[in-house]
Amino acid sequence: MDILVCIKRVPDISGQITLDASGRDIDHGALGHTISAHEECAVELAVQLAGASDGEVTILTLGTDDAVEQLRAALAVGANDAVLVETEDPGAYGPEDIAYAIAEVVRTRANDGQNYDLVLVGNDAADTGDFQVGVRLAYELDRPVLTGITLLRLAEETAEVDSAGDGGPTSIEAHGIGPAGTEIFNLPLPAVVAVQEGGVEPRYPSIPGRMKAKKAPLDEVDAPEPVHGNPRVALELPPEQSSTVTILGEGPEAAPALVDVLEEIGVLR
Repeated sequence: MDILVCIKRVPDISGQITLDASGRDIDHGALGHTISAHEECAVELAVQLAGASDGEVTILTLGTDDAVEQLRAALAVGANDAVLVETEDPGAYGPEDIAYAIAEVVRTRANDGQNYDLVLVGNDAADTGDFQVGVRLAYELDRPVLTGITLLRLAEETAEVDSAGDGGPTSIEAHGIGPAGTEIFNLPLPAVVAVQEGGVEPRYPSIPGRMKAKKAPLDEVDAPEPVHGNPRVALELPPEQSSTVTILGEGPEAAPALVDVLEEIGVLR
């Protein structure tokens, strides 16, 4: 089974998030970058499935050449090759344009003899919350799609998948209930799956894996010009949560005030 996993370079949310001058994107200037937890799980699932079936895993992203860092990180945990769909302005691409760009790579590789049984995407984007790419890609490729998927298992010409939600927009009927109330689907292949974190534990790259990733093949193709554009009007940062600190006192003199506070919140009665 050959699997394509689509990832996105996103800011590391441990830093301070601000918006750029346009208000439609995050200011990336002072931030580190990573991929989302959904996509980390998608990579892990792909590596496990391909390894069990003597298949290969290809990693793809649309973005600038800075995104090579994230492609190499995925290669370091077991993917075989990577594709950078290169553009200097990834923010100009909306879900329809991204889905079309991915589909073009799938079709080009199929013409060259490499057919992907599964295309995995993250359930939603960690930076903007976009969640349409998987569904739009499935329509572009005329394949079945499920979203909110946490686990995948191989069967004959199908994949058995566990959905944390309702399986998303699909005509496929669930055929059972799994652990923690997950729904189980039999998904005919080839298919598109949007992966949600929680089903597997992503592995950390080993030193040999990192060394191998530096030499792994990386294909660079030009992104098609965006036709539909990015429909996003603006992003909005949530208001900062203010906090206050009250000094109760110093040393033994603070004990009565501390007792009063504990009584007020119900710890002492």
